[in-house]
Amino acid sequence: MSDAIAITCPLTDPSVLLSLRAGTMVRVSGTLLTARDAAHARLHQLAQDGCPLPVSFHNQALYYTGPAPAPPGFIIGAVGPTTASRMDPYTPALLAKGLKVMIGKGERSAAVISAMVQHQAIYLGAIGGIGALLSQTVQHARVVAFEDLGPEAMYELVVKDFPTVVLIDTIGEMYYRKGQVPYRTRLPPL
Repeated sequence: MSDAIAITCPLTDPSVLLSLRAGTMVRVSGTLLTARDAAHARLHQLAQDGCPLPVSFHNQALYYTGPAPAPPGFIIGAVGPTTASRMDPYTPALLAKGLKVMIGKGERSAAVISAMVQHQAIYLGAIGGIGALLSQTVQHARVVAFEDLGPEAMYELVVKDFPTVVLIDTIGEMYYRKGQVPYRTRLPPL
């Protein structure tokens, strides 16, 4: 990924995201928050009840992962991405609170893409199945909310050169569609 664009989270200047297009390789460093299904449901309930959220999402990155426990001598266990669409019902509200970068795998709903365009956010893809390798980019890890959820607790991960690709950019272009175009022109119709 030597030709990848480097970004640091939380973003000090979110306008850097405007130049990133679907298919661009991105190396993420800095702080990532983590949250999966159970944490998203709790965040949603807190917001519904008018309670403050346990973390700020302003200019932050959110990685959809549930870290495995750290083996002896390691900072953290495997940190592979989970399917992002399960978080889609909660995502527009988090984007409205300032979330700028999401990392996961799989496609997103039309409502999420619309909210991403409105709030100028991006969705990055991490490679599934290499969670142990991705854990090597983690320099520090700590639980920041919902410790009782175990691996689904919210973590703060400090990462260096976490490898990703832009799956959906700030104008709503999707790499899942764009990336197929060159291959469609080479294959005979079925």
